[in-house]
Amino acid sequence: MNQPPESGAPEAAQKTILVLSLRDPFHWLALGGRDLLASRGIGLFYGFCFWIMAIVLGAVFRNKPEYAMSIASGCLLVGPFLAMGLYEVSRRREQGLVPELGLSLTCWDRHLGSMGMLLLVLIVLELLWGRASLVVFAVFFNTGMPSTAGVIQAIFSAENWEFLLVYLLVGGAFAGLVFAVAVVSIPMILDRDTDAISAAITSLQVVFGNTLVMLLWGALITFLVILALLPWAVGLLVIGPWLGHASWHAYRGSVRWSAAQGPVPTV
Repeated sequence: MNQPPESGAPEAAQKTILVLSLRDPFHWLALGGRDLLASRGIGLFYGFCFWIMAIVLGAVFRNKPEYAMSIASGCLLVGPFLAMGLYEVSRRREQGLVPELGLSLTCWDRHLGSMGMLLLVLIVLELLWGRASLVVFAVFFNTGMPSTAGVIQAIFSAENWEFLLVYLLVGGAFAGLVFAVAVVSIPMILDRDTDAISAAITSLQVVFGNTLVMLLWGALITFLVILALLPWAVGLLVIGPWLGHASWHAYRGSVRWSAAQGPVPTV
């Protein structure tokens, strides 16, 4: 699907949304693994950051569940900036440059406006998701609000199967929307220094143009994240940065830019 250049900017690069195959997500994982092995020290740093976030979120949920949504919002703010650092490592390797931890930690500062707008959109979606979850609890939960200790048992009680089904459907719809908006938008902002709206639209075009492939990609990410959380989320030390690198290759494998100008050089 070819996108015409913007009016008055004939030299701007044109983007093409590529047609993907079901093999591509596995290829992205392979390329991400190659980047991780080539930059193990940087990957371990980011993996440790993801692990700390998961440990903090889990501890808050167990001890102060009323603050879990606030901490999750904080993770939603920090997570994309960490992911962008991993994209920067893969971008530099792709361009034949030496990855550096310091540069990966500050790569977002040149794109703060676009990143801020995109994060605002994601936070609004999360707030709507939280509100919808409360409505589902109020309407479908049949055994009364559970205590902190018994929340898992209560949710999976046979009396609450209707609640669980609706909750998963609503949560899946919001999770799919967040995934569709973010799957290639953040690496595109890093690569092209584009605005958040254009990046989000491109991400939606990729998802709707390759729905089956992107569903597989989302399922692989979900499976690997769940695997990483058991036990004590230690798998995030490896799987977190691995998925970060692979997500860069998902963007590069989904969107092609014309030769009018190459990727924005950032040294």
